[in-house]
Amino acid sequence: MKRWLLPLFVVVVLALSACGNTANNNSAAGTNNSASEANTSADNGGSADADSSSNSSANESSADTITYQSENGPIEVPANPQRIVMLSGHAGSLLKLGVPIAGTDSWAKANPNFKDELQAVPEVSAENIESILNVKPDLIIASADIQNADKLKQIAPLVTYTYNKVDYLTQVLEIGKAVNKEAEAAAWVADFKERARKAGEEIKAKIGADSTISIIEGDSKALYTFGDAWGRGTEIVYQAMGLKMPDKVKEMTAEAGYYDLSLEVLPEYMGDYVIYSKDPNADASFQETSTYKNIPAVKNNRVFEVEATGFYFNDALSLDYQLDFITQSLLGSN
Repeated sequence: MKRWLLPLFVVVVLALSACGNTANNNSAAGTNNSASEANTSADNGGSADADSSSNSSANESSADTITYQSENGPIEVPANPQRIVMLSGHAGSLLKLGVPIAGTDSWAKANPNFKDELQAVPEVSAENIESILNVKPDLIIASADIQNADKLKQIAPLVTYTYNKVDYLTQVLEIGKAVNKEAEAAAWVADFKERARKAGEEIKAKIGADSTISIIEGDSKALYTFGDAWGRGTEIVYQAMGLKMPDKVKEMTAEAGYYDLSLEVLPEYMGDYVIYSKDPNADASFQETSTYKNIPAVKNNRVFEVEATGFYFNDALSLDYQLDFITQSLLGSN
């Protein structure tokens, strides 16, 4: 955070803190030491090459900041962020890129795939502004519909993203640009695409190119199936691997991206193989019904259950986990 922002930061603290704490002794957030074990990249002497590509979304603007071309226009952000607050379901992308996280939301904290990495990271929320003030962020990344956006902007630069405005891999690239790790993000994307393509070819050879895959989620109270861009491995199965979606699923998810199911119609939406994103604490008694048990994929032991909390999102770490789970499940199937 630049020194000219310090008076404004003091005003924010006075206005928002219920206990009346003052903001003296707050140092520039960009110089705070990170508790993360991840290594941060050097800031290249504080300036970018003069011949930087005109297509790049991040250009050096000073010794310690870059200008990121966000979906809402240019935003000045730290060139080497050390205390990021992540509120948009993409904590896994920051972890993959080795960028320090100072605070994140309850969804990321609940993800079993991030348990060790985020154990010491405080849980924060946009509804509790003081929780964010307490971690002294130098950059905040959030969803476009985040609450209290105007207040967050007074604490640190705020970058927001609209869900599904860009495809899932472009989203990883955009986050890489925002934290000045574009090269690292691009390298991961290229590697992921190749791994997914290769796995898809192996799966098609094993189960047949015309075999259909469904992805469902829910319990006895509510069941859902998903199209090709709704997290939960959908992007991997249908886009990256090119596996086949049941016609009924394709038809009914075309508009919203997902579709509400009743137990009575569930058999119509179950493919030859099924990935079931399941909450282990929810009521799954529908699986004991004859309707469910007589579904061919169930009878053939081709339903693969995975814990839902680790399968919701499409950040880089979640995508790696989903790719491994899907590949191992389908290649190991009968």
